[in-house]
Amino acid sequence: MEELDGEPTVTLIPGVNSKKQMCFDWGPGEMLVCETSFNKKEKSETEPGCPFIYIIRKDIDVYSQILRKLFNESHGIFVGLQRIEEELTGKSRKAQLVRVSKNYRSVIRACMEEMHQVAIAAKDPASGLQFSSQVSILSAMELIWNLCEILFIEVAPAGPLLLHLLDWVRLHVCEVDSLLADVLGSENPSKHESFWKLVTILVLQGRLDEARQMLSKEADASPASAGMCRILGDLMRTMPVLSPGNTQTLTELELKWQHWHEECERHLQDSTFAASPHLESLCKIMLGDEAALLEQKELLNNWYHFLVTRLLYSHPTVKPIDLHLYAQSSLDLFLGGESSPEPLDNILLAAFEFDIHQVIKECSIALSNWWFVAHLTDLLDHCKLLQSHNLYFGSNMREFLLLEYASGLFAHHSLWQLGVDYFDYCPELGRVSLELHIERIPLSTEQKALKVLRICEQRQMTEQVRSICKILAMKAVRNNRLGSALSWSIRAKDAAFATLVSDRFLKDYCERGSFSDLDLIDNLGPAMMLSDRLTFLGKYREFHRFYGEKRLTDAASLLLSLMTSQIAPRSFWVILLIDALPLLEEKEVVFSAEQTYELMRCLEDFASRRPVWREPGVQRLQEDVENTKLEMLRLALARNLGRAIIKEGSLEGS
Repeated sequence: MEELDGEPTVTLIPGVNSKKQMCFDWGPGEMLVCETSFNKKEKSETEPGCPFIYIIRKDIDVYSQILRKLFNESHGIFVGLQRIEEELTGKSRKAQLVRVSKNYRSVIRACMEEMHQVAIAAKDPASGLQFSSQVSILSAMELIWNLCEILFIEVAPAGPLLLHLLDWVRLHVCEVDSLLADVLGSENPSKHESFWKLVTILVLQGRLDEARQMLSKEADASPASAGMCRILGDLMRTMPVLSPGNTQTLTELELKWQHWHEECERHLQDSTFAASPHLESLCKIMLGDEAALLEQKELLNNWYHFLVTRLLYSHPTVKPIDLHLYAQSSLDLFLGGESSPEPLDNILLAAFEFDIHQVIKECSIALSNWWFVAHLTDLLDHCKLLQSHNLYFGSNMREFLLLEYASGLFAHHSLWQLGVDYFDYCPELGRVSLELHIERIPLSTEQKALKVLRICEQRQMTEQVRSICKILAMKAVRNNRLGSALSWSIRAKDAAFATLVSDRFLKDYCERGSFSDLDLIDNLGPAMMLSDRLTFLGKYREFHRFYGEKRLTDAASLLLSLMTSQIAPRSFWVILLIDALPLLEEKEVVFSAEQTYELMRCLEDFASRRPVWREPGVQRLQEDVENTKLEMLRLALARNLGRAIIKEGSLEGS
C-alpha cells in the first residue's frame, strides 16, 4: 500500500481548455475544477473561457440506488461483527467468522442479481451496458471474497480444500445449469447438439454423478456405445473423493486414488474408448491430461477453472502451501503467452500465494470504491491475520481502509449516517475523523440537524454540538423565528447569542407590546441563568404573569429587583419605570415607603443619564413624550409615598 504500481488515470473534463491554468479545490468527497484567466506569456490575450465549475466526485458508487442496498445491508453485518467480537472464542469463533463472511457474500450476490435484472430491463443501451459492467464487477468481488473465505477464514486443510475449491468454481461458472435444463428438456437428450458439451462441462466441474446420468441416456439411445458408457460411468462412480462425513485419512485416499488413476490409464492404453472420441476425451480429462484439458479452453472459460479441474484429476490432496505453484503454472499454461494477466488474475494469484496484503493492495487499485477492501480487511483482521501490518503514518491497514470508506459515505446526503459507525470502530483516528466530517454535513433541514446533533451528543462531542446549535440559531434568527433561535442558543450554552436573541425579544416587545413564544419563555427554568439578558427576559415575563394573576405585591417586588439588580438594559429602564405606574395607581398601596424611595432613586438615576437632544426632530419629539411620562411617574410616586407613610404610620400606631 506504500506506492502505486503505475501512473494514475487521467480524467478528461469536456469543455475545458487543457492549455489554460486550472483552479481546483478539494472537498471531503469531491473536487471543484474551473478555468482561470491566468496567462503567464501574454497577459493582454483574452480568449473566451469555460463558464462552468465542474464537480469531480471520487466515489460515484454511493449514488447508485442498488449499491446503496449493498452499503446498508453490509453495515448491519459489520456492526454485528464488532459487537460479538468479545464473545468469540475457539471453534465457535471460527464458525461465527465464516458465517459473517457468507452473510457478506449473500449481500453481494443479492445486489448482483438485482443489478442483472435492471440491466436486462434497461431500455437505453448505454445504461444496459453500464449495469452489465457493474454486474461483472460485483461478480468478481464475490469470486475474490469466496476464495479468501476458503483460504484465510475457513483455512481448509488438504482434502477438504479441493472440495471447497470445486464448490467455488461451480458457484461462479453457472451457465451449465441452464444448459442442463435445456438438454434434459428435449425429446431425445443424447441427440441434442449440446449433449457432449454438457457432459464435458459436468466432468470438468467434477459433477460426475450428473455426468453418469447423462451417459446412461447415451447408452440407452445408442446400444453400440453402451458398453463404453457403462465402463466410463463405473470409473466416474468409483473415483475416490474425500466427502465431508468420511473418516478416511489422506494417505488412504491417495492410495485409492492412485489405484483408480492406474485403472483409468489402463483403459485408455487398451483403447477401450477408441470407438468414441467423446468418451476417450472424457477419460483423458479424468486422467488430468493437460493437453486434453487445454483443448477444452472454451468450456473452462478461465484459468482458475482449469486449475481446479487439473487439481481434481491430478493432485486431489494438494496442500494449501503448494497451491501457488499450481496456480502460477495453470495461469501460464492457460494464457499460453497470448495475453497478459488481467487485474482479477493478479488478485486471485496473490490469494493462492497467501499474500493477503497484495490481495488488498490489488483490489484497492482495481475496484472503484473502498467497500470491498474495507469490509474484507476488517474481517481478516478479526481472524488475527493482519496484526503485524501497521502503516507508516500511524494507523493500521484495517483502520486506514475503514476511514477511507466512511469518508466516501459522508459525501452522500443520507449514507453519512452509516459512516458514523465505521468511524466509531476506528480506535486511533476515528474520533478525529468523525469530528472533521460531521462539521461538513449540510444542515439542510431541522430534522437532519437533529440527527446530527443526537449523534454528537451521544459521543460527547461538545464543540460540534455547540457549533451545530449556533448554525441553527443563526438560521432561525434570519427567518425571524426567535423562539427556535433562543432554544438553540440555550442548547449550545452560548451566552453571547442568547443575549442577542433576548434583545430581539425585548425589541419586539417594545414594538408590539406583547411577547411571542410565551411557552418557551415561561418554561426557561435554570436555563435563564445562561446570560444576564436572558435572566432579565425570563424575570420580566414573570412580572407580567404576576400582574395578570393580580399578585400585585409579588409583581411590585420583582419589578423593583429588576431595576436595582442592574441586569436590565439601560434602554429598557423607562419601560420598567412606566410599568410601575399602574401599580402606583392601585387603590391599595402596593409599594411600601422604602420601595417607593428606591423607585424614586432609580427614576432620578435614569433621568440624569439620559442624552439631551438639542436639535428638533424625531428624537426631540420622543424625548418630550418620555418627559411627560416621567413627570406623571414623579407625581404618582409622590402620591404613593404619602399613602404608604400614612398606612405604615397607622399600622404602627395600632
